[in-house]
Amino acid sequence: MRSKIGVVSMLLVLWAAPVTAQTHDQLRKWCYGDATNDQTIQGCDAVIKSGRETPQNQAVAFYNRGNAYDNKGQYDRAIQDYDQAIKLNPNDALAFNNRGNAYDNKGQYDRAIQDYDQAIKLNPNYALAFNNRGLAYNRKGQYDRAIQDYDQAIKLNPSFANAFRNRSLAHARKGQYDRAIQDYDQMIKLDPNNATVFKDRGGLYFRKGQYDRAIQDYDQAIKLDPKFADAFDSRCWALAVVNQLQAALADCNESLRLAPNSASALDSRGVTYLKVGLIDAAIADYDAALRIDPKSASPLFGRGVARRKKGDLAGGDADIAAAKAIQSDIAERFAKFGVKDF
Repeated sequence: MRSKIGVVSMLLVLWAAPVTAQTHDQLRKWCYGDATNDQTIQGCDAVIKSGRETPQNQAVAFYNRGNAYDNKGQYDRAIQDYDQAIKLNPNDALAFNNRGNAYDNKGQYDRAIQDYDQAIKLNPNYALAFNNRGLAYNRKGQYDRAIQDYDQAIKLNPSFANAFRNRSLAHARKGQYDRAIQDYDQMIKLDPNNATVFKDRGGLYFRKGQYDRAIQDYDQAIKLDPKFADAFDSRCWALAVVNQLQAALADCNESLRLAPNSASALDSRGVTYLKVGLIDAAIADYDAALRIDPKSASPLFGRGVARRKKGDLAGGDADIAAAKAIQSDIAERFAKFGVKDF
């Protein structure tokens, strides 16, 4: 995940206002200090309207209010405030970076990259801006360019766990799973108690077909977080692939107990029921998964196989065709898991 709020430290000059000082002081504290997003907006509104601040402090007030709007998902409003902050302080790399984040959240990746470029120009050692620009390139599908930025972020900050994670994802999208795993190895060294990192590395081993190794990582993720529904779901699927079907069902059931509306866990249990031979139960889970996520290829394909097993060839063929239209290699993927479409 990306940190979006830069830290600005400065001394603020207080003035004497005997009658209204307490109220205004509180609003200033909300604007410049630790406060909720709504308090920050209210406080900075008052500070900006007061006209009492120096231009430098005014810039910080716009910047802080922009961060609060960004946190609330009001990206256009955030951009307006970052515009004002930059107008008042055109050398503020933080404001360029955070405006880039707002544009990135709007899906305007090229515009975001322009702001990250400027942030890096102002501060060539700004590791976060390199990471964020890498994310924008990654979203554009320019994985090599993204990796270059992650490399630089890590060079500047060797403990930057998110940059390792983002670089790993870019390598994975290029099919470079071994390289991606190396980055997860580094993340685990930095944070050995992070269950999500173990679960995600397990996913990479799973993609490589190293199912036993994946299960080991899922085991560790669950040990670290016994309420990690996604880890139980992932281990369920891996256990089903290696035909440890009763253990797989137990994991899927636990995942669904923790997260009852998980389409992924319903899909995982569906494939497990399919391999066990409980066809009606498989179809029921696939139906439930598709009610949650109607355009997911995996439960469509699984339901198609189940329907064919019950003799409903037309319904099965329709589901399988729909699944292949969404994911062309879905049949090959299921064949690796021991499930074929006849």
